[in-house]
Amino acid sequence: MALEDPVLPVTAAARDLLAAPPRLFVGGGWIEASTGETIPVVDPATEREIARVPAAGAADVERAVAAARAAFDTGPWPRMRPSERERVLLRVADLIEAHGETFADLETIDNGMPRATVAPMAPMIAAKTFRYYAGWVTKAGGRTLPIDAPPFGGGEAFAYTRREPVGVVAAITPWNFPLGMVAMKLAPALAAGCTIVLKPAEQTPLSALYLMRLLQEAGVPDGVVNLVTGYGEAAGAPLVAHPRVDKVAFTGSTEVGRAIVRAAAGNLKKVTLELGGKSPFIVLPDANLEVAVMSAAQFSFFLSGQNCMCSSRLLVHRAVLDRFVAGLSAAAQAMAVGPGFDAGSQIGPLVSAEQRARVEGYLDAGRAAGAEVATGGRRLGDRGYFLEPTVFVNADPRMTIVREEIFGPVTTVQAFDDEDADALAARANDTEYGLVASVWTNDLSLGHRLAARIQAGNVGINNHGLADVTVPFGGYKQSGWGREFGSEGLDAYLETKTVTVIC
Repeated sequence: MALEDPVLPVTAAARDLLAAPPRLFVGGGWIEASTGETIPVVDPATEREIARVPAAGAADVERAVAAARAAFDTGPWPRMRPSERERVLLRVADLIEAHGETFADLETIDNGMPRATVAPMAPMIAAKTFRYYAGWVTKAGGRTLPIDAPPFGGGEAFAYTRREPVGVVAAITPWNFPLGMVAMKLAPALAAGCTIVLKPAEQTPLSALYLMRLLQEAGVPDGVVNLVTGYGEAAGAPLVAHPRVDKVAFTGSTEVGRAIVRAAAGNLKKVTLELGGKSPFIVLPDANLEVAVMSAAQFSFFLSGQNCMCSSRLLVHRAVLDRFVAGLSAAAQAMAVGPGFDAGSQIGPLVSAEQRARVEGYLDAGRAAGAEVATGGRRLGDRGYFLEPTVFVNADPRMTIVREEIFGPVTTVQAFDDEDADALAARANDTEYGLVASVWTNDLSLGHRLAARIQAGNVGINNHGLADVTVPFGGYKQSGWGREFGSEGLDAYLETKTVTVIC
Protein backbone atom coordinates (compact mmCIF):
# COMPACT_ATOMS: atom_id res chain seq x y z
CA MET A 1 0.00 0.00 0.00
CA ALA A 2 1.51 3.31 -1.03
CA LEU A 3 1.70 6.34 1.23
CA GLU A 4 -1.52 8.30 1.39
CA ASP A 5 0.30 11.61 1.76
CA PRO A 6 2.27 12.25 -1.46
CA VAL A 7 4.16 15.20 0.03
CA LEU A 8 5.52 13.31 3.04
CA PRO A 9 9.29 13.78 2.77
CA VAL A 10 10.57 10.20 2.59
CA THR A 11 13.12 8.71 0.23
CA ALA A 12 12.19 6.84 -2.92
CA ALA A 13 13.57 3.66 -1.33
CA ALA A 14 11.22 4.09 1.63
CA ARG A 15 8.28 4.52 -0.74
CA ASP A 16 9.34 1.43 -2.64
CA LEU A 17 9.35 -0.62 0.55
CA LEU A 18 5.92 0.66 1.59
CA ALA A 19 4.51 -0.22 -1.81
CA ALA A 20 6.05 -3.71 -1.91
CA PRO A 21 3.73 -6.73 -1.56
CA PRO A 22 3.62 -8.25 1.95
CA ARG A 23 6.36 -10.89 2.12
CA LEU A 24 8.44 -12.80 4.64
CA PHE A 25 12.18 -13.20 4.14
CA VAL A 26 13.10 -16.88 4.42
CA GLY A 27 16.04 -18.80 2.98
CA GLY A 28 17.21 -15.78 1.02
CA GLY A 29 13.89 -15.24 -0.76
CA TRP A 30 10.72 -13.21 -0.31
CA ILE A 31 7.72 -15.50 0.25
CA GLU A 32 4.05 -15.16 1.10
CA ALA A 33 2.81 -16.19 4.51
CA SER A 34 0.99 -19.50 4.64
CA THR A 35 -1.87 -17.86 6.52
CA GLY A 36 -2.71 -15.48 3.68
CA GLU A 37 -3.36 -12.85 6.36
CA THR A 38 -1.73 -9.46 6.82
CA ILE A 39 -1.18 -6.90 9.58
CA PRO A 40 -1.74 -3.18 9.02
CA VAL A 41 1.21 -0.89 9.72
CA VAL A 42 -0.10 2.39 11.15
CA ASP A 43 1.59 5.78 11.30
CA PRO A 44 1.09 6.75 14.98
CA ALA A 45 1.18 10.46 14.16
CA THR A 46 -1.76 10.30 11.74
CA GLU A 47 -3.46 6.98 12.61
CA ARG A 48 -3.37 6.11 8.92
CA GLU A 49 -2.47 2.72 7.50
CA ILE A 50 0.76 3.05 5.53
CA ALA A 51 1.56 -0.56 4.64
CA ARG A 52 0.73 -4.18 5.31
CA VAL A 53 3.02 -7.01 6.36
CA PRO A 54 2.36 -10.75 6.55
CA ALA A 55 0.80 -12.26 9.65
CA ALA A 56 2.99 -15.33 9.88
CA GLY A 57 1.82 -18.51 11.55
CA ALA A 58 3.39 -21.69 12.87
CA ALA A 59 3.98 -23.11 9.39
CA ASP A 60 5.95 -20.01 8.39
CA VAL A 61 8.01 -20.22 11.57
CA GLU A 62 8.74 -23.85 10.71
CA ARG A 63 10.06 -22.87 7.28
CA ALA A 64 12.19 -20.09 8.74
CA VAL A 65 13.70 -22.30 11.44
CA ALA A 66 14.40 -25.02 8.87
CA ALA A 67 16.23 -22.49 6.70
CA ALA A 68 18.28 -21.22 9.64
CA ARG A 69 19.00 -24.77 10.80
CA ALA A 70 20.24 -25.83 7.36
CA ALA A 71 22.36 -22.69 7.06
CA PHE A 72 23.96 -23.44 10.42
CA ASP A 73 24.40 -27.19 10.06
CA THR A 74 25.65 -27.34 6.48
CA GLY A 75 26.04 -23.76 5.24
CA PRO A 76 29.16 -21.64 4.90
CA TRP A 77 28.54 -18.97 7.54
CA PRO A 78 29.74 -20.77 10.72
CA ARG A 79 32.69 -22.21 8.77
CA MET A 80 33.70 -19.02 7.02
CA ARG A 81 37.16 -17.67 7.72
CA PRO A 82 36.92 -15.06 10.48
CA SER A 83 38.35 -12.32 8.28
CA GLU A 84 35.74 -13.05 5.60
CA ARG A 85 32.88 -12.90 8.09
CA GLU A 86 34.35 -9.67 9.44
CA ARG A 87 34.34 -8.15 5.94
CA VAL A 88 30.68 -9.05 5.43
CA LEU A 89 29.68 -7.37 8.69
CA LEU A 90 31.68 -4.28 7.81
CA ARG A 91 29.85 -4.13 4.47
CA VAL A 92 26.55 -4.33 6.36
CA ALA A 93 27.64 -1.36 8.48
CA ASP A 94 28.64 0.62 5.39
CA LEU A 95 25.31 -0.09 3.71
CA ILE A 96 23.30 0.92 6.78
CA GLU A 97 25.21 4.18 6.86
CA ALA A 98 24.74 4.75 3.12
CA HIS A 99 20.98 4.18 3.49
CA GLY A 100 20.70 6.20 6.69
CA GLU A 101 18.14 8.64 5.32
CA THR A 102 15.82 5.83 4.33
CA PHE A 103 16.15 4.14 7.70
CA ALA A 104 15.47 7.41 9.50
CA ASP A 105 12.34 7.98 7.39
CA LEU A 106 11.08 4.47 8.08
CA GLU A 107 11.68 4.77 11.82
CA THR A 108 9.77 8.05 11.96
CA ILE A 109 6.78 6.93 9.95
CA ASP A 110 6.63 3.55 11.72
CA ASN A 111 7.42 4.48 15.33
CA GLY A 112 6.69 8.22 15.38
CA MET A 113 10.09 9.33 16.72
CA PRO A 114 11.22 12.84 15.73
CA ARG A 115 12.88 12.80 12.31
CA ALA A 116 15.18 15.78 12.90
CA THR A 117 16.77 14.57 16.12
CA VAL A 118 16.08 10.99 17.21
CA ALA A 119 15.51 9.01 14.01
CA PRO A 120 18.99 9.69 12.54
CA MET A 121 20.44 8.08 15.67
CA ALA A 122 19.00 4.71 14.66
CA PRO A 123 21.16 4.01 11.59
CA MET A 124 24.19 5.58 13.29
CA ILE A 125 23.86 3.24 16.28
CA ALA A 126 23.10 0.23 14.07
CA ALA A 127 26.15 0.82 11.86
CA LYS A 128 28.36 1.32 14.92
CA THR A 129 27.07 -1.92 16.43
CA PHE A 130 27.85 -3.94 13.31
CA ARG A 131 31.33 -2.41 13.08
CA TYR A 132 32.06 -3.12 16.72
CA TYR A 133 31.11 -6.78 16.49
CA ALA A 134 32.84 -7.16 13.13
CA GLY A 135 36.01 -6.38 15.05
CA TRP A 136 35.35 -9.19 17.50
CA VAL A 137 35.11 -11.90 14.81
CA THR A 138 38.89 -12.29 14.59
CA LYS A 139 39.45 -11.93 18.34
CA ALA A 140 36.98 -14.28 20.03
CA GLY A 141 39.41 -17.10 20.68
CA GLY A 142 39.88 -19.72 23.36
CA ARG A 143 42.71 -20.40 25.82
CA THR A 144 45.39 -23.01 26.43
CA LEU A 145 45.25 -24.26 30.04
CA PRO A 146 47.68 -26.28 32.18
CA ILE A 147 46.19 -29.33 33.92
CA ASP A 148 47.58 -32.04 36.19
CA ALA A 149 49.03 -35.14 34.55
CA PRO A 150 46.52 -38.01 34.25
CA PRO A 151 46.61 -40.58 37.06
CA PHE A 152 47.07 -43.49 34.68
CA GLY A 153 49.55 -43.87 31.87
CA GLY A 154 52.48 -41.72 30.97
CA GLY A 155 52.92 -38.63 28.93
CA GLU A 156 51.82 -35.08 29.49
CA ALA A 157 48.40 -33.48 29.42
CA PHE A 158 47.08 -30.10 28.45
CA ALA A 159 43.74 -28.54 27.63
CA TYR A 160 42.44 -25.81 25.40
CA THR A 161 39.09 -24.14 24.92
CA ARG A 162 37.21 -23.32 21.75
CA ARG A 163 34.55 -20.65 21.35
CA GLU A 164 31.83 -21.95 19.04
CA PRO A 165 28.51 -20.45 17.88
CA VAL A 166 25.51 -21.49 19.94
CA GLY A 167 23.45 -22.34 16.83
CA VAL A 168 20.06 -21.09 15.64
CA VAL A 169 18.92 -17.92 17.41
CA ALA A 170 15.37 -16.65 17.75
CA ALA A 171 15.67 -12.85 17.99
CA ILE A 172 12.54 -11.02 19.12
CA THR A 173 12.74 -7.25 19.16
CA PRO A 174 10.49 -4.43 20.48
CA TRP A 175 8.85 -1.42 18.89
CA ASN A 176 10.39 1.44 20.86
CA PHE A 177 13.72 1.74 18.96
CA PRO A 178 13.28 -0.78 16.13
CA LEU A 179 16.47 -0.68 14.04
CA GLY A 180 18.78 -0.25 17.02
CA MET A 181 17.25 -3.23 18.78
CA VAL A 182 17.52 -5.41 15.69
CA ALA A 183 21.21 -4.51 15.32
CA MET A 184 21.76 -5.24 19.00
CA LYS A 185 20.67 -8.84 18.37
CA LEU A 186 21.88 -9.52 14.84
CA ALA A 187 25.40 -8.08 14.98
CA PRO A 188 26.80 -10.22 17.84
CA ALA A 189 24.90 -13.31 16.68
CA LEU A 190 26.34 -13.00 13.19
CA ALA A 191 29.81 -12.25 14.53
CA ALA A 192 29.65 -15.46 16.56
CA GLY A 193 28.69 -17.49 13.47
CA CYS A 194 25.07 -18.13 14.44
CA THR A 195 22.07 -18.16 12.15
CA ILE A 196 18.90 -16.28 13.02
CA VAL A 197 15.15 -16.09 12.77
CA LEU A 198 14.12 -12.51 13.51
CA LYS A 199 10.64 -11.50 14.60
CA PRO A 200 10.33 -7.74 14.91
CA ALA A 201 7.44 -6.15 16.75
CA GLU A 202 4.32 -6.22 14.62
CA GLN A 203 3.82 -2.49 15.19
CA THR A 204 7.22 -1.48 13.72
CA PRO A 205 8.52 -3.99 11.15
CA LEU A 206 9.60 -1.64 8.36
CA SER A 207 13.26 -0.98 9.15
CA ALA A 208 13.87 -4.70 9.76
CA LEU A 209 12.35 -5.54 6.37
CA TYR A 210 14.55 -2.97 4.68
CA LEU A 211 17.62 -4.30 6.48
CA MET A 212 17.04 -7.75 4.94
CA ARG A 213 17.68 -6.24 1.51
CA LEU A 214 20.99 -4.81 2.68
CA LEU A 215 22.13 -8.02 4.38
CA GLN A 216 21.65 -9.83 1.10
CA GLU A 217 23.53 -7.13 -0.78
CA ALA A 218 26.38 -7.30 1.73
CA GLY A 219 26.87 -11.01 1.08
CA VAL A 220 25.19 -12.66 4.06
CA PRO A 221 24.47 -16.18 2.72
CA ASP A 222 20.91 -17.37 2.16
CA GLY A 223 19.21 -18.73 5.25
CA VAL A 224 21.58 -17.10 7.72
CA VAL A 225 19.07 -14.37 8.60
CA ASN A 226 15.35 -14.99 8.17
CA LEU A 227 12.51 -12.63 9.04
CA VAL A 228 8.95 -13.46 10.02
CA THR A 229 6.46 -10.71 10.80
CA GLY A 230 3.48 -11.55 12.91
CA TYR A 231 1.74 -11.38 16.24
CA GLY A 232 3.36 -12.77 19.36
CA GLU A 233 0.82 -15.54 19.90
CA ALA A 234 0.86 -16.78 16.31
CA ALA A 235 4.52 -16.32 15.35
CA GLY A 236 6.54 -15.45 18.44
CA ALA A 237 5.28 -18.28 20.63
CA PRO A 238 6.02 -21.14 18.20
CA LEU A 239 9.41 -19.60 17.44
CA VAL A 240 10.44 -19.46 21.10
CA ALA A 241 9.21 -22.99 21.79
CA HIS A 242 10.69 -24.55 18.65
CA PRO A 243 12.88 -27.55 19.51
CA ARG A 244 15.45 -26.72 16.79
CA VAL A 245 16.09 -23.23 18.10
CA ASP A 246 19.14 -23.14 20.36
CA LYS A 247 18.81 -19.69 21.89
CA VAL A 248 16.27 -16.91 22.37
CA ALA A 249 17.35 -13.27 22.53
CA PHE A 250 14.45 -11.06 23.61
CA THR A 251 13.94 -7.40 24.45
CA GLY A 252 10.55 -6.37 25.76
CA SER A 253 8.30 -6.47 28.78
CA THR A 254 8.98 -8.48 31.91
CA GLU A 255 5.61 -10.18 31.54
CA VAL A 256 6.49 -11.54 28.09
CA GLY A 257 9.98 -12.40 29.35
CA ARG A 258 8.45 -14.75 31.91
CA ALA A 259 6.39 -16.41 29.18
CA ILE A 260 9.52 -16.88 27.08
CA VAL A 261 11.31 -18.58 29.96
CA ARG A 262 8.43 -21.03 30.31
CA ALA A 263 8.28 -21.72 26.57
CA ALA A 264 12.05 -22.24 26.32
CA ALA A 265 12.04 -24.98 28.92
CA GLY A 266 11.22 -27.73 26.41
CA ASN A 267 14.75 -28.16 25.11
CA LEU A 268 16.40 -25.94 27.76
CA LYS A 269 17.47 -23.48 25.10
CA LYS A 270 19.64 -20.60 26.22
CA VAL A 271 17.81 -17.34 26.91
CA THR A 272 18.87 -13.72 27.26
CA LEU A 273 16.29 -11.16 28.30
CA GLU A 274 16.48 -7.37 28.32
CA LEU A 275 13.32 -6.40 30.13
CA GLY A 276 11.68 -3.55 31.97
CA GLY A 277 12.90 -0.93 34.37
CA LYS A 278 11.75 1.58 36.96
CA SER A 279 14.89 3.60 37.22
CA PRO A 280 15.78 5.66 40.32
CA PHE A 281 17.26 9.09 39.67
CA ILE A 282 18.73 10.36 42.96
CA VAL A 283 19.38 14.10 43.29
CA LEU A 284 21.52 15.18 46.27
CA PRO A 285 21.45 18.79 47.52
CA ASP A 286 24.97 19.52 46.20
CA ALA A 287 24.17 18.35 42.65
CA ASN A 288 24.46 20.61 39.62
CA LEU A 289 20.72 21.19 39.58
CA GLU A 290 20.52 22.62 36.07
CA VAL A 291 22.23 19.59 34.55
CA ALA A 292 20.21 17.18 36.68
CA VAL A 293 16.92 18.80 35.65
CA MET A 294 17.74 18.71 31.95
CA SER A 295 18.90 15.08 32.18
CA ALA A 296 15.73 14.11 34.05
CA ALA A 297 13.63 15.73 31.33
CA GLN A 298 15.61 14.06 28.58
CA PHE A 299 15.43 10.55 29.98
CA SER A 300 11.89 10.80 31.30
CA PHE A 301 10.52 11.79 27.90
CA PHE A 302 12.98 10.36 25.34
CA LEU A 303 11.02 8.28 22.80
CA SER A 304 7.87 9.63 24.49
CA GLY A 305 8.96 7.84 27.66
CA GLN A 306 8.87 4.54 25.78
CA ASN A 307 12.36 3.52 26.86
CA CYS A 308 13.52 0.98 29.44
CA MET A 309 16.02 3.48 30.90
CA CYS A 310 13.28 6.04 31.62
CA SER A 311 14.05 8.09 34.73
CA SER A 312 10.61 7.43 36.13
CA ARG A 313 11.43 7.49 39.88
CA LEU A 314 12.95 10.86 40.67
CA LEU A 315 14.19 10.86 44.29
CA VAL A 316 15.02 14.46 45.15
CA HIS A 317 16.42 15.89 48.39
CA ARG A 318 13.90 18.13 50.06
CA ALA A 319 16.37 21.02 50.16
CA VAL A 320 16.25 21.33 46.36
CA LEU A 321 12.82 19.78 45.73
CA ASP A 322 10.89 22.94 44.84
CA ARG A 323 13.56 24.23 42.46
CA PHE A 324 13.91 20.82 40.84
CA VAL A 325 10.17 20.38 40.28
CA ALA A 326 9.83 23.91 38.93
CA GLY A 327 12.72 23.38 36.52
CA LEU A 328 11.51 19.97 35.37
CA SER A 329 7.95 21.22 34.88
CA ALA A 330 9.19 24.17 32.84
CA ALA A 331 11.37 21.86 30.71
CA ALA A 332 8.42 19.51 30.11
CA GLN A 333 6.13 22.38 29.15
CA ALA A 334 8.72 23.72 26.72
CA MET A 335 9.04 20.43 24.84
CA ALA A 336 7.32 20.52 21.46
CA VAL A 337 5.02 17.53 21.02
CA GLY A 338 4.03 16.73 17.46
CA PRO A 339 4.39 14.51 14.39
CA GLY A 340 7.85 13.16 13.85
CA PHE A 341 8.23 14.85 10.47
CA ASP A 342 7.59 18.30 11.94
CA ALA A 343 11.04 19.85 12.15
CA GLY A 344 10.44 21.33 15.58
CA SER A 345 9.03 18.21 17.26
CA GLN A 346 10.96 17.00 20.29
CA ILE A 347 8.46 14.38 21.41
CA GLY A 348 6.44 12.25 19.02
CA PRO A 349 3.33 10.16 19.57
CA LEU A 350 3.05 6.93 21.48
CA VAL A 351 3.33 3.94 19.22
CA SER A 352 -0.32 2.87 19.18
CA ALA A 353 -3.80 3.56 20.47
CA GLU A 354 -3.40 0.57 22.80
CA GLN A 355 -0.24 2.02 24.31
CA ARG A 356 -1.80 5.44 24.76
CA ALA A 357 -4.79 3.91 26.53
CA ARG A 358 -2.44 1.96 28.80
CA VAL A 359 -0.54 5.10 29.78
CA GLU A 360 -3.79 7.04 30.33
CA GLY A 361 -4.83 4.29 32.73
CA TYR A 362 -1.72 5.02 34.80
CA LEU A 363 -2.50 8.74 34.72
CA ASP A 364 -5.94 8.02 36.14
CA ALA A 365 -4.48 5.66 38.75
CA GLY A 366 -1.94 8.26 39.87
CA ARG A 367 -4.58 10.93 40.35
CA ALA A 368 -6.87 8.51 42.16
CA ALA A 369 -4.06 7.53 44.54
CA GLY A 370 -3.48 11.15 45.53
CA ALA A 371 -0.47 12.11 43.45
CA GLU A 372 -0.53 15.65 42.11
CA VAL A 373 0.07 16.50 38.45
CA ALA A 374 2.62 19.30 38.34
CA THR A 375 2.35 19.52 34.56
CA GLY A 376 0.88 17.56 31.67
CA GLY A 377 -1.45 14.60 31.91
CA ARG A 378 -3.66 15.22 28.88
CA ARG A 379 -4.12 14.11 25.30
CA LEU A 380 -3.00 16.46 22.58
CA GLY A 381 -4.75 16.99 19.24
CA ASP A 382 -7.58 15.11 17.60
CA ARG A 383 -5.41 12.80 15.49
CA GLY A 384 -2.38 10.73 16.46
CA TYR A 385 -1.47 9.08 19.74
CA PHE A 386 -0.10 12.14 21.54
CA LEU A 387 0.15 12.78 25.27
CA GLU A 388 1.63 15.69 27.16
CA PRO A 389 4.85 14.99 29.08
CA THR A 390 3.67 14.53 32.65
CA VAL A 391 5.28 15.09 36.03
CA PHE A 392 3.64 13.67 39.18
CA VAL A 393 4.64 15.10 42.56
CA ASN A 394 3.73 14.03 46.10
CA ALA A 395 4.18 10.47 44.91
CA ASP A 396 4.29 7.64 47.42
CA PRO A 397 6.46 4.51 47.06
CA ARG A 398 3.34 2.32 47.31
CA MET A 399 1.58 3.94 44.35
CA THR A 400 1.15 2.01 41.12
CA ILE A 401 2.72 4.86 39.14
CA VAL A 402 5.86 4.49 41.27
CA ARG A 403 6.05 0.70 41.27
CA GLU A 404 5.08 -0.32 37.71
CA GLU A 405 6.74 0.47 34.42
CA ILE A 406 4.46 2.91 32.59
CA PHE A 407 6.39 3.16 29.29
CA GLY A 408 5.06 6.58 28.45
CA PRO A 409 5.94 10.26 28.98
CA VAL A 410 5.28 10.11 32.72
CA THR A 411 7.65 10.52 35.66
CA THR A 412 7.20 10.72 39.42
CA VAL A 413 8.94 12.85 42.05
CA GLN A 414 9.49 11.76 45.65
CA ALA A 415 11.26 13.73 48.36
CA PHE A 416 13.87 12.43 50.81
CA ASP A 417 15.78 13.92 53.73
CA ASP A 418 18.43 11.36 54.72
CA GLU A 419 21.75 11.48 52.84
CA ASP A 420 23.00 8.21 54.30
CA ALA A 421 24.19 5.86 51.54
CA ASP A 422 22.48 2.79 53.00
CA ALA A 423 19.16 4.58 53.41
CA LEU A 424 19.27 6.03 49.89
CA ALA A 425 20.23 2.68 48.38
CA ALA A 426 17.30 1.06 50.17
CA ARG A 427 14.95 3.60 48.59
CA ALA A 428 16.48 3.03 45.17
CA ASN A 429 16.30 -0.75 45.53
CA ASP A 430 12.65 -0.78 46.58
CA THR A 431 11.55 -2.18 43.22
CA GLU A 432 11.33 -5.48 41.42
CA TYR A 433 13.48 -4.00 38.65
CA GLY A 434 17.18 -3.24 38.43
CA LEU A 435 18.15 -1.94 35.02
CA VAL A 436 19.43 1.65 35.27
CA ALA A 437 19.99 4.08 38.13
CA SER A 438 21.75 7.39 38.56
CA VAL A 439 23.18 9.51 41.36
CA TRP A 440 23.59 13.26 41.04
CA THR A 441 26.13 14.76 43.43
CA ASN A 442 29.46 16.57 43.60
CA ASP A 443 30.49 14.24 46.43
CA LEU A 444 32.07 11.51 44.31
CA SER A 445 32.86 9.43 47.38
CA LEU A 446 29.15 9.25 48.16
CA GLY A 447 28.43 8.61 44.49
CA HIS A 448 30.74 5.58 44.44
CA ARG A 449 29.32 4.24 47.72
CA LEU A 450 25.82 4.45 46.30
CA ALA A 451 26.88 2.87 43.01
CA ALA A 452 28.20 -0.11 44.97
CA ARG A 453 24.96 -0.52 46.91
CA ILE A 454 22.33 0.08 44.22
CA GLN A 455 21.03 -3.12 42.64
CA ALA A 456 21.08 -2.20 38.96
CA GLY A 457 23.03 -3.33 35.96
CA ASN A 458 23.97 0.22 34.97
CA VAL A 459 24.58 3.01 37.48
CA GLY A 460 25.52 6.52 36.39
CA ILE A 461 27.21 9.13 38.55
CA ASN A 462 26.15 12.52 37.19
CA ASN A 463 24.73 10.82 34.12
CA HIS A 464 21.75 8.59 33.47
CA GLY A 465 21.66 5.72 31.02
CA LEU A 466 24.95 6.58 29.33
CA ALA A 467 25.10 3.56 27.03
CA ASP A 468 27.60 2.57 24.36
CA VAL A 469 28.16 -0.56 22.32
CA THR A 470 31.53 -1.04 24.04
CA VAL A 471 30.10 -1.49 27.55
CA PRO A 472 27.69 -4.19 28.78
CA PHE A 473 24.05 -3.31 29.30
CA GLY A 474 21.51 -5.35 31.21
CA GLY A 475 19.64 -5.71 34.45
CA TYR A 476 19.43 -7.17 37.92
CA LYS A 477 16.33 -8.84 39.33
CA GLN A 478 13.31 -8.77 37.00
CA SER A 479 15.02 -6.48 34.49
CA GLY A 480 16.46 -9.47 32.72
CA TRP A 481 19.08 -12.16 32.21
CA GLY A 482 22.45 -11.62 30.57
CA ARG A 483 24.00 -8.58 28.95
CA GLU A 484 23.85 -6.82 25.60
CA PHE A 485 26.79 -4.91 24.08
CA GLY A 486 30.47 -5.21 24.90
CA SER A 487 32.30 -8.52 24.86
CA GLU A 488 29.59 -9.87 27.19
CA GLY A 489 27.08 -9.34 24.40
CA LEU A 490 29.12 -11.63 22.16
CA ASP A 491 29.55 -14.25 24.90
CA ALA A 492 25.79 -14.78 24.91
CA TYR A 493 26.00 -16.28 21.40
CA LEU A 494 29.02 -18.52 22.02
CA GLU A 495 29.52 -21.91 23.62
CA THR A 496 32.79 -22.78 25.35
CA LYS A 497 34.16 -26.22 24.56
CA THR A 498 37.05 -27.72 26.52
CA VAL A 499 39.37 -30.13 24.70
CA THR A 500 41.80 -32.20 26.81
CA VAL A 501 44.83 -33.90 25.27
CA ILE A 502 47.23 -36.55 26.56
CA CYS A 503 50.49 -36.54 24.65
